[in-house]
Amino acid sequence: MSYSRRDFLRMSSFLALATALPTRSLFSKSRVLTPENFTEIRRNVGYFTGRGGTIGWMVNREGAVAVDSQFPDSASDCLRGLEQLIAGQVSGMDASPRTQPEQSAQITDLMVDVLFNTHHHGDHTGGNGTFRPQTERIVAHSNVPDLQRRQAQMRGGEDENTYADTTFDESWSVAIGDETINARHYGPAHTGGDSVIHFEQANVVHMGDLVFNGVYPFIDQGGGANITNWITLLETVAQNHEADTRYIFGHGNPARGITGSREDVLAKRDYLAALMDHVMISLQAGMSLEETRSITSLPGFEDFVSFGPRLSLAANLEAAWNELSAQ
Repeated sequence: MSYSRRDFLRMSSFLALATALPTRSLFSKSRVLTPENFTEIRRNVGYFTGRGGTIGWMVNREGAVAVDSQFPDSASDCLRGLEQLIAGQVSGMDASPRTQPEQSAQITDLMVDVLFNTHHHGDHTGGNGTFRPQTERIVAHSNVPDLQRRQAQMRGGEDENTYADTTFDESWSVAIGDETINARHYGPAHTGGDSVIHFEQANVVHMGDLVFNGVYPFIDQGGGANITNWITLLETVAQNHEADTRYIFGHGNPARGITGSREDVLAKRDYLAALMDHVMISLQAGMSLEETRSITSLPGFEDFVSFGPRLSLAANLEAAWNELSAQ
């Protein structure tokens, strides 16, 4: 029997884990290899929660994929969990997370085939440098590296970003085992470099920060945001995918969670449309920005929460005001 380099690395990962865990923990029928903060959605695709934007993942017997990298500390936690899932695949065990293992194994080189960045913000790319030694390629829309550099320059100091080595303008796809992953850019929305990542066979879509589920979103106008196209994008994504598609969101109201359905995607579209309608009516009535920003909620979206000044209704209204005033 011959082994590829990928097979060798996967077996190395499994053996490293085997030496780190008690034998009864690794092979007991009643105990399943389970990373902390990992949740499987279906067909070996799921999400990881740590510090920052939600990480998506896929692990099968032929490879592994991550979507976004959070920050260095949580990226390390994610990599350790991915290695445990890989070891489960290599050993033929069920990789569905249920029980946390007692210890962590060492991270194996070139463990992740592809790391996607859905956009340039630090809570989605700050862990790129941690992933880099264990990742074959980092993929993002072509605007993302420049937006990262611009953000670093605005903040001053040394640029510590790790950038995508593979970029695309409209779409990019890869097949890993029995799963095909497609990244698509639909134009400016949350930023000027957003990607939607579709795990086609699992029928799971990672939206990045195109959906803050039940949360006032960050509208990064300095990074190329466009609310009008954002509305169109969300409607297009909902139309392009099946009724039972499951979506992973960058952030979510604790009461609503960070995964959802087509209805949740369209609810974000409806919020943005209501935001623009309110500001348009205010402009037509000759109201000032301060008068426009004075409302405390939009009708129908009273349960939205704020995660800070930039993720607030007032900030959203100002962004809509700026966009409509410039037209």
